[in-house]
Amino acid sequence: MRFAAPSACLLAVAALTGAVADRTPRRSPWTAGEYRVLTGDFHIHTFPFSASTISPWDMVLEARHRGLDAIAITGHNETLSGKAGRWFARLIGGPVVLAGEEVHGPHYHLIAAGIERTVDWRLSAAAAIAEVHRQGGIAIAAHPTYQSWKAFEGPAMQDLDGTEVAQPIAFHPQNQTWELAEFFRRSGAAPIGSSDWHGMGPVGLCRTFLFVKDVSETGVMEAIRAHRTVVVDRGRVYGNLDLARAAGPRLWTPPPGSGILGWISGLCGVLGLLFAALAVFSKPARRW
Repeated sequence: MRFAAPSACLLAVAALTGAVADRTPRRSPWTAGEYRVLTGDFHIHTFPFSASTISPWDMVLEARHRGLDAIAITGHNETLSGKAGRWFARLIGGPVVLAGEEVHGPHYHLIAAGIERTVDWRLSAAAAIAEVHRQGGIAIAAHPTYQSWKAFEGPAMQDLDGTEVAQPIAFHPQNQTWELAEFFRRSGAAPIGSSDWHGMGPVGLCRTFLFVKDVSETGVMEAIRAHRTVVVDRGRVYGNLDLARAAGPRLWTPPPGSGILGWISGLCGVLGLLFAALAVFSKPARRW
């Protein structure tokens, strides 16, 4: 039993420091000239219909905690998750949520945000984009690495509203940073930063800065269509440089994190569990 007391103390410290570190930061409205500057993540998956770990309503809370003003919940070939998240966000006054879908076809992946009906994954990229537009939504090329370029040739490339230029796939050792950047250059679409969140890492790890006239679903989509987006990725800036300058130094501020308290919480949690295991396995054997 000599390990039980340290285990309890460490776990208590972990819980306390974790709760303090996990508070949602307060942020003042951010403006740049005539625009409100919002932060967004437009490629997010939730439980249970996509491979992910939390529900759409939990994602709304997590997005707010991570300092995101607008998100798109984009299940694989389904829109129910996005609609559930949008309903909850409207109920609690949370961030702007676009109901969406990741059109998960065999040759391309496409983010369809701001739609109501599922877009058939068997359509060509051009036909899928046309259907997204018929529903009043926006079409964003999802992680367009070299293998998918052919699917976006011709009208599909011309009709894209945005393309992911910063995405966790770019952190891989392969030269996929170049592939995303080159596709962006060829497309002429709005630059988009997205996390492609499936349950690992922070939501909004890669994010989009939007310069909107109206903080609403319509305002967010209008800004993307008008290419009033900026993405910052490891010192590189994609998008309108005049808008980036107008946004000021806050554009370079890293996403909110848990800081030293989060580190202490994690360390105490691991040590507390270790002592708990020692307490269990160090019990003397019972004699019969």
